[in-house]
Amino acid sequence: MEAFLLWVGRLGGIAGAIICALAVLVRFLGIYNVAGFQVGTLLLAGIAATSLGCIGYLAAIAERRR
Repeated sequence: MEAFLLWVGRLGGIAGAIICALAVLVRFLGIYNVAGFQVGTLLLAGIAATSLGCIGYLAAIAERRR
């Protein structure tokens, strides 16, 4: 279970960082809609994915045996 939670943390963090960076880059270019979504919605999705990654890492730490 710990390995699964670590992978959830890694994938969530990477996906969140990529989505946030994409939202910021597109907004700097002056584009407000990407693939039918507003840029603010993409940024919020990136923040949610990053939060999921943090929770995954936290749960992995809590599952460790001493």
